[in-house]
Amino acid sequence: MNPLAAELNVIIEGASPALFAALSALGRELFYPKGILTQTAEAREKAYRYDATIGIARSGGEAMHLGIIMDHFNVLAPDQVLDYAPSMGNAALRAAWLKDMLAKNPSLAGLPTSLPVVTSGITHGLTISAELFCDPGDVVILPDKYWGNYNMVYGTRRGADIRCFELFDGSGGFNVPALARGLDSALDEKGKALLVLNFPNNPTGYSIRKGEADALVETLTKAAGPGRLLVVVLDDAYFGLFYEDDVLAESLFGRLAGADEHLIPVKLDGATKEEYAWGLRVGFITFGVAAGGREQDVHQALEKKVGGAVRGNISNCSQLGQSLLLAALSHERFGAQREEKFLLMKQRALAVREALSNPAYDEVWEPYPFNAGYFMCLRLKGIDAETLRSALLENYGVGVIADGGTDVRIAFSCLETEEIGDLFDIIYRCASELKANA
Repeated sequence: MNPLAAELNVIIEGASPALFAALSALGRELFYPKGILTQTAEAREKAYRYDATIGIARSGGEAMHLGIIMDHFNVLAPDQVLDYAPSMGNAALRAAWLKDMLAKNPSLAGLPTSLPVVTSGITHGLTISAELFCDPGDVVILPDKYWGNYNMVYGTRRGADIRCFELFDGSGGFNVPALARGLDSALDEKGKALLVLNFPNNPTGYSIRKGEADALVETLTKAAGPGRLLVVVLDDAYFGLFYEDDVLAESLFGRLAGADEHLIPVKLDGATKEEYAWGLRVGFITFGVAAGGREQDVHQALEKKVGGAVRGNISNCSQLGQSLLLAALSHERFGAQREEKFLLMKQRALAVREALSNPAYDEVWEPYPFNAGYFMCLRLKGIDAETLRSALLENYGVGVIADGGTDVRIAFSCLETEEIGDLFDIIYRCASELKANA
């Protein structure tokens, strides 16, 4: 083991034996290299005459560049666009994102959290969480309605034993008892489990309600304890897109951070959906570990391990994406523009709800509950989802996602409001034709 990794492990194990026990074999091996990175950082701070440390070209006091690239940027300087970013991310952006996170999640006030580390989108954050905490054979618990890429991240890449619980109970609410049973089974058997929660949920567009959140937090805190390590990965990709008053308008991270040494919350979020900046690939990973008063030491050690994971994989995340996001967060019109886009998304969600009120539709499908996010799902009645998807595409020029044998996912986020009613009429017409010809 590299001495730097061993040094971080001593800090973590001394402050939180439970966190150390939850780390995977790879997680224990990860470290942030000193070498070129550290020497370059020191030179940027102190080398006032010449800095000959980093492998970029400079000219005229800025990053050397092609005019045909920089001509597309009117405000950002070449260094903000073309230079390498630190492996943990732009320091000013990390601080700004934490400030924004605290503003959006008042329940985090006064609770210990790490400084967010920049990831190349939320999928990259999921991958890092898997590298840190998941060994082959470890149990990863998901709702039965989940984003298929979790299979790749935790199953294919890390060899996890993926187990599912029913997302919805009989009344269409979050199925806390089913989750509790799944947790107890896994923790009794293995002594450790990873739980991945995604609110608002992809594919259903369901986000947990305030009353359900109380029961869920109680279940999670009771499940964790000595000999029962629980890592809760909160995939907050669609955070903020809440369309009903009774939806919990904060991340569960604020309810779980620092709650128990044996419960390890990991928050994944970013500009991808929150700031409508999908291709910039700027995400964040944040921890909220309880460590008996040594939370800062533990969080800094985790940040260095994440920095090492980034360094050893993609080296660093996009400087351009980070510079653009930092500029947006500090702009005077940022809040107003984000609210404008939210209201448009809510208008589309309400248009979906209005369209679904057509009683004729009950013959061919039942909608799953949805109250947030980008998506909603239909449970088809007597129709194969892939057959409907193919018929819609070939006969009507309409694209939807078939999810399993009975479910169809519809991304109302990419439809104009006035298109939504027509879309559902077309789906109904196509489904009725398939049923009539069956």
